[in-house]
Amino acid sequence: DNLDHKLMQEAGDLIAAGKEGKKLVISGYTDSTGNAAANAELSKKRAQAVQAFFEKQGVKAANIELRKPESTTGAQGNNAEGRRVEVKVAG
Repeated sequence: DNLDHKLMQEAGDLIAAGKEGKKLVISGYTDSTGNAAANAELSKKRAQAVQAFFEKQGVKAANIELRKPESTTGAQGNNAEGRRVEVKVAG
């Protein structure tokens, strides 16, 4: 329950930053298993799903940037960590 509360608070902070005109940079990742091309598409879809969430919360599309990371796969051997989306406030 504490983790859910913390996640909701962090999401709220990101939504507020986006509504204030700050750019939210979203990057998607996958684990290191499976086909590389399929993983690249999956990481993109993860980022797009988060983008859609922020837009539904009232963040303008112009304040959201999808950025492909240098490596879309997470740390080898840590598949749970690899399956994630990172959101950063760029200013």
